[in-house]
Amino acid sequence: MGAQLRVYKRRIQAVTATKKITKAMEMIAASRIVKAQRKVAASMPYATELTRAVTAVATGSNTKHPLTTEAESPARAAVLLLTSDRGLAGGYSSNAIKAAERLRERLAAEGKEVDTYIVGRKGVAYYGFRERKVSESWTGFTDSPEYSDAKKIAEPLIESIQKDTAEGGVDELHIVFTEFVSMMTQNAVDGRMLPLSLDQVAEESTEKGEILPLFDFEPSAEDVLDALLPRYVESRIYNALLQAAASEHAARRRAMKSATDNAGDLIKSLSRLANAARQAEITQEISEIVGGAGALADASAGSDK
Repeated sequence: MGAQLRVYKRRIQAVTATKKITKAMEMIAASRIVKAQRKVAASMPYATELTRAVTAVATGSNTKHPLTTEAESPARAAVLLLTSDRGLAGGYSSNAIKAAERLRERLAAEGKEVDTYIVGRKGVAYYGFRERKVSESWTGFTDSPEYSDAKKIAEPLIESIQKDTAEGGVDELHIVFTEFVSMMTQNAVDGRMLPLSLDQVAEESTEKGEILPLFDFEPSAEDVLDALLPRYVESRIYNALLQAAASEHAARRRAMKSATDNAGDLIKSLSRLANAARQAEITQEISEIVGGAGALADASAGSDK
């Protein structure tokens, strides 16, 4: 019985140590969410105004730019998937991967080949384990991305969509990331970045009561688009990276809180088992003492006769 009690005590000590770790990780994640949310909010005005400027240039001129013009028969698409570098975040990365798989199936059903670009070790590991081709990948910054990271990611994607499909280029550029809605809600979503849907942007601006500005273009509308569209792609990717980072921290906080709560419940359960084992051990010791005293009394009475 003493051995069983020692087992319970060792397990309680181990779970208590784990609970301290998960609690610390929960607090760290909670503190990082606030910073990530501020970055998301700060990036939104720039991305919104840049989108409006690009739309105004494209709609205010007769220029047919390759980054705003739909291909007649799109045959190839690039998909950028944002996952995390680290685990212990519940279903954060797996949900994004599932969304990318659904998008891939949808594009394949439309007769398009898919080139995959991945951010985060979890996504890289998923595709690597299944021996799937990845055009390019980036790791090491998912929990705290900088604009330079977005610029690094955007470069090969822009280069790819500017090429002809016969030369290995793509007709469309899609992105899959986890949208931060609230501390409790994060949704894996996909969206098309390029070609830019001018009708959709104009419709959204009309719904918001916004009026697209009119510009004069120097030296030409095409040159302006050449300068603006890379910045547009970079800003969209950067905003997605920031939302993904906030979502990752929120998911990790929620997962670590659940782990901490479960550890507390397990400690209570083990403590009850340890108390029961201790009580059984004491009861057995008392029984042995009483039994021994009775045996001695009987032996003493027999010797007196």
